[in-house]
Amino acid sequence: MTVEDVLAAREAIAGRLHRTPMLSSATLSELTGARVSLKAELFQKTGSFKPRGVLTNLAALLPEQRARGVISISAGNHAQALAWGAKVEGLDALLVMWRGASEAKIEATRAYGAEVDLETTSPAEAFERLAELQEETGRTLVHAFDHPLTIAGQGTVGLEIVEALPETATLVVPVGGGGLISGTALAAQGRRVVGVEPERSRAMHAALEAGHPVQVEPDSIADGLSPPFAGQNCFEIVRELVEQVVLLTEDELKEGMRFCYRIAKLAAEPAGAAAVAALLAGKIPLEPGENVVAIVSGGNVAPETAVAILAGE
Repeated sequence: MTVEDVLAAREAIAGRLHRTPMLSSATLSELTGARVSLKAELFQKTGSFKPRGVLTNLAALLPEQRARGVISISAGNHAQALAWGAKVEGLDALLVMWRGASEAKIEATRAYGAEVDLETTSPAEAFERLAELQEETGRTLVHAFDHPLTIAGQGTVGLEIVEALPETATLVVPVGGGGLISGTALAAQGRRVVGVEPERSRAMHAALEAGHPVQVEPDSIADGLSPPFAGQNCFEIVRELVEQVVLLTEDELKEGMRFCYRIAKLAAEPAGAAAVAALLAGKIPLEPGENVVAIVSGGNVAPETAVAILAGE
């Protein structure tokens, strides 16, 4: 894949999504010595960057695929995005989630009109369930991260960053399955890209150590960054184009979310605040005065979770 694929994705979804704002952060700039901006993807439709990849996939469906409907698996943000996109396109959608996933995200997915399957109790089991249901129903899979169209669609975040701030030197990106960071790395066109993962959900970090994607058991408050494996396509791009993937503790993730709420005035979820958390924790070496952009990737968090974190719990 190349930046041309990202440019094609932008044409496919043109005019259908928000061009999310870039917000400068004087506090982060002072703390890091760099010039820090935040790409506020939590203001995207459905509250995260995910509709970019969804609409790119839906735009490529053939008539017979549209008639059979779509299917996917998600902890929540991709589920909401696909449910919304299917509603907009007049498609039937089935989302495989699992018992223990965020109730707020399950309810939001249903509210957009999608059917939700909750027959399993873990992400690993849910992926097995997904394969069964896809075969039974003939629905088209819209992958949350490991598909070229998904990667290209998510890469439109990176295009907007480098167009709004061409002097950007470093892009800091939350990492789950790898769709956002791999697409952003393509769009960055040689700029430095650094990924951020929870210590307790290190699918991409583990893949880079092993030389190929491996199964992990995610257990992080950042549910939006908690797949049981990194995507193969994503891994290949990250291995080639991403400088490093740093790890964050649960406390560091919570502190990043508190900063977003209290200082940046952004109601980010823990996963969405991961890039900010990495800068706060000093996990990414920066040159004085360099232009850095941290992607705030989502804001779908249950009120009770947000209250507990903000209260220091």
